Amino acid sequence: MSPARMLIVEDDADHGRSLREAVGDLGYDAELAATGKAGVEAFRARGADVVLTDLVLPDIDGIEVMKTIRGLDGGRTPVILMTAYGSVDSSVRAMKEGAYDYLQKPLDVDDLQAKLARALEAAHLRRQVERLSEEVRGKWSVRAWVAASPAMREVVRQTLALAKTNATVLIRGESGTGKELVARALHAEGPRAEGPFVAVNCAAFTESLLESELFGHEKGAFTGAVARHAGAFERAQGGTLFLDEIGDAPPSVQVKLLRVLEDREIMRVGGHESFQVDVRLVSATNRDLDARVASGAFRQDLLYRLQVVGLALPPLRERREDIRPLAERFLAQAQSENGKCIREVEPEWQARLAAYAWPGNIRELRNTVEAAVVTAPDDVLRADRLRLDGPAAKAQPAAGGWCVPDGMTLEQMEKKILEDSLRKNGGNRSLTAEQLGLSRRTIQRKIQDFQLPF
Repeated sequence: MSPARMLIVEDDADHGRSLREAVGDLGYDAELAATGKAGVEAFRARGADVVLTDLVLPDIDGIEVMKTIRGLDGGRTPVILMTAYGSVDSSVRAMKEGAYDYLQKPLDVDDLQAKLARALEAAHLRRQVERLSEEVRGKWSVRAWVAASPAMREVVRQTLALAKTNATVLIRGESGTGKELVARALHAEGPRAEGPFVAVNCAAFTESLLESELFGHEKGAFTGAVARHAGAFERAQGGTLFLDEIGDAPPSVQVKLLRVLEDREIMRVGGHESFQVDVRLVSATNRDLDARVASGAFRQDLLYRLQVVGLALPPLRERREDIRPLAERFLAQAQSENGKCIREVEPEWQARLAAYAWPGNIRELRNTVEAAVVTAPDDVLRADRLRLDGPAAKAQPAAGGWCVPDGMTLEQMEKKILEDSLRKNGGNRSLTAEQLGLSRRTIQRKIQDFQLPF
């Protein structure tokens, strides 16, 4: 392992040589620059693990050197400023401007060693955090998705476009279609990626517990509230809050969510003062929220707020080109996680996967593949051992074999087709127009003519 590299910016030649020798004796490599501009150029060309710079230099001062270096690497490299003995004001100014630490002249070698060691440890930890953050972003990136089908390529396009915005998004899709994966990609691909991602399943809590989970509570707010609790909105500050199964949120929670979306403020349960939150809200549902609005179970004004932009995920049976590559990915994962080695997969095994309707979508496919790997008696996956309990995929109707439903007029058929397409596309008029071969203006006019809720 190569030794850590120090960049020393010092215009006093004798002091610079002494400092370089001291740093070398501590086991570090060191480069010496005699001016602030020379130090910046040295950093630009070769970098450094830690920068030591004098405050007073012949061209630009040490604080300007520090600011320039921080601008070059995003503040990742610790900068320690050296100041004259007793120059408290300069030291305070340096720390306020972003210096990692400061050393007073004449330098004490023990103090130098201790502060360099701490700075190197801080730099190492920062690099570890950045590497882990990159791994997390890569894990949740849309680039990790299987998207061979046109339907999923469109979802990828929409997700990347929406990730760059701060828009509130409602993701619609059947259970198991990957709604949380889309929510995480919206976070990982966007400007809030460095912030937290907090997920809450609205169907997993009772009404009172859901309020506490979302908005937090004060000590003594209810029996068992022995301390203040930060809710999901607080924990997601500066990041993204994902509300799964939003259609199951009870009326009292819906009212509070509407207030948050309108005012960007929350109040803890049992609290008396509201405070601002900076959170991007992404929600998801496998329910027909339009039907729940019609029945009075869901607030229409909240639905409007949640679905500033809608994103619809196709079920697996409508993206059949993705079944085989998804199965191959899950096959590799199952072998790795369970210590199994599959050397052969019968063609009929894959054919049966392709012919199945997958009512449980991707989640069912993953579980089916893992179960096949785990229970395989040898290193071959055989079709006769594949357990598929649901329906087979429906065959596509032959050309000319489509029939008009009894009693349905052409106008009713047109309305039904438009309504189903809009619902499948989460209300996206442009995508619906493209799929139906119509202009967006025509779609808008027909929505008004048919009085559709989109």
